[in-house]
Amino acid sequence: MKKMFLTMTLAMLAMVSSAQIMVVTTVNQPADTASWEMSNITDNMGVGYQINDKMTVGLVRNGEEYDLWGRYNMSFVYIAVQAPTEEMTDNMTFGVGYSLKVWNDLCIEPSYMMSTKEDSEGKFRVGLSYKF
Repeated sequence: MKKMFLTMTLAMLAMVSSAQIMVVTTVNQPADTASWEMSNITDNMGVGYQINDKMTVGLVRNGEEYDLWGRYNMSFVYIAVQAPTEEMTDNMTFGVGYSLKVWNDLCIEPSYMMSTKEDSEGKFRVGLSYKF
């Protein structure tokens, strides 16, 4: 029993040590009368777990609530999806983006996201990401 517990513990440590953790955020433009603040950067922060070289899943803060998000990296762009934890299929957003490496593992990520709601327009967003 001790050998099995030790083997399972070592396997879990090996999985965690080889994991890529990604911190992401989307920069929000302030309203017309408001000025730029740190909250424009921190309101949409999230954490992702890179499953392999192509797929990342995680949790991102969307105002007061948390959304699930995922991305699939293609050759030079990524396809992203973000969905709230409640009424997921009605409020899902899909999009495409590009990850531009700036310094070490810090990236600027412009993207275009569209909602599944009727009569909704797409949004161009600029984000930041950092891989650990």
